Amino acid sequence: MATKKTAAEAEVKKVVAAPAAKRVCKRICSKKTTESIYNAINIGFKAGDVYQALAASETALNVKEIAKAANISEEETLLGMGWLFKEGKIVPFDDKVALA
Repeated sequence: MATKKTAAEAEVKKVVAAPAAKRVCKRICSKKTTESIYNAINIGFKAGDVYQALAASETALNVKEIAKAANISEEETLLGMGWLFKEGKIVPFDDKVALA
């Protein structure tokens, strides 16, 4: 005798049957948060925001100051700084960073 599937079981089956990219997107997009999706393009834009904030200040800044000047989160600031460190665009200066 066949049993009726509950709505939750049907949803699980749909999610499992979906390709991996759709599963990830569905999981991320279904959350009611302001999370950003990080990929090379978005992190590159954050690096540009960090660079512009440092260039506008013409002085060394710490993470909080950069985040405030660029109007981005501290996490996004750190991602952008990592990109710029890798490219050699910024250098450490005491407990702050400055343009190279």
